[in-house]
Amino acid sequence: MMRVLVPARLRKAVRTWFDSRYISISDHRQDIRDALWEVQTVRREMATLQSEVERLRNARPTGGSGIGRADKAKLDDTHRLAQETAKALDGVLQNEVLVWQAIDDLRSGSASGQPGEQPCA
Repeated sequence: MMRVLVPARLRKAVRTWFDSRYISISDHRQDIRDALWEVQTVRREMATLQSEVERLRNARPTGGSGIGRADKAKLDDTHRLAQETAKALDGVLQNEVLVWQAIDDLRSGSASGQPGEQPCA
């Protein structure tokens, strides 16, 4: 390796450029906290939707002439939306697992590394 004298202004500019390309661990942790907050919000919304579905099932009329065309369209749309929501929630929960794995990696990395902020690539 060869060492070269570099003016302080140039060295500072290069370090600033490198620092702007990486996110600090504290910023990364804040992003993880925000993602977890979003997951918790989605969970609460799903619980609300499930209780609403249960309420609608219990309020459904049990007799009559059957399901009309408009009711059938609403049921089909509701079923489609429920399926899409279930798929989206599955993706969110898989991402939550990845987030927790990233947290565990950060914890294991920070236990063996130096304290303080370090750039995280």
